[in-house]
Amino acid sequence: MMTRTIAGKSRKSERDLCASALRWGVLLLLTACWATINPDWVAAQTRGYVIWGDINVDTSKADVPGPARLILILYDRAGRQVARQAANAHGRYRFTNLNGGEYDLAVEVDSSEVTRIRLVLAGSPGFDYRQDLQFQWKTKAPAKTIVGVVSAADAYTRSTANKELFQKAEQAADKKKYDQAESFLRNIVDSDKLDFQAWTLLGTMYVLQNKPVEADHAYQSALDANPTFFLALIDLGKVRSSQNKFEDAIDPLTRAVAVQPKSGEANLLLGEAYLQTRQGSRAVTYLDVAAKLDRPEAHLRLAVLYNAAGMKDKAALEYVAFLKKKPDYSDRKKLEGYIAANKKD
Repeated sequence: MMTRTIAGKSRKSERDLCASALRWGVLLLLTACWATINPDWVAAQTRGYVIWGDINVDTSKADVPGPARLILILYDRAGRQVARQAANAHGRYRFTNLNGGEYDLAVEVDSSEVTRIRLVLAGSPGFDYRQDLQFQWKTKAPAKTIVGVVSAADAYTRSTANKELFQKAEQAADKKKYDQAESFLRNIVDSDKLDFQAWTLLGTMYVLQNKPVEADHAYQSALDANPTFFLALIDLGKVRSSQNKFEDAIDPLTRAVAVQPKSGEANLLLGEAYLQTRQGSRAVTYLDVAAKLDRPEAHLRLAVLYNAAGMKDKAALEYVAFLKKKPDYSDRKKLEGYIAANKKD
């Protein structure tokens, strides 16, 4: 009796396994057929997310030429540089193979960041996010200095041979051939250790190849040659912040703010470094300046600081200010809930 029961269960189990295998076989066959008919579907499942868009710089109201190209930089939520590319003023950009999550898309012209856009990648892998970029190019006022633009004091005269190498390095970088660009730049600084621009670009090539130690050294070498070179100061602060070395980032970022007090980015980064090292009173000073210099994310950091200090009404006011500047923020409802609960009438 016991033997027959076991045998009966065994035969039923075998039938169930056969049926299950048949169902999976049919499913796999259908999937294979769909992949054959629709190869784009397969590619979409493995390529990750894509951010792309058209660029248009309108120069119709300007009496000076617009920029020949823009530099687009993609940062992750921790502020680490994910990708970088050059694009024409009337062209198209494309970042591929991205993981899901939050990113900041920054646009630079002549080493000056002109805008930063927060993007959230979610949904099925392979989804394309389109973000067009449109700018109105205006006449540069001769009596004012545009923050972030390389000044005449930052110009560097190099030999004909090194000038050619620098151009090759820029071209290689634009094509994302960072190892080639690194090689060209190494040749330059080996022959001329005072070329702070070459050192700075070399540091960026190291960042893009995930070599933070080498990048730190390159930026330091640039500052040894030119202690007030803003781009090297702020990039050194960034690379240290990206490694959570916020204490070490404070010095170069403080010097960057001293060189360009009206740099929203420098003030934001320095405020964040103080925030991360539990120096809230100092953080407020620089985050306030960053917020006034049209860096909306500074309001978010101030809100975090005030909330942690139990000053929820002040945190609510920062969220209100942020939403005025970023009405399409992805977590708007969450912030509105906080505001409703904590804002004083």
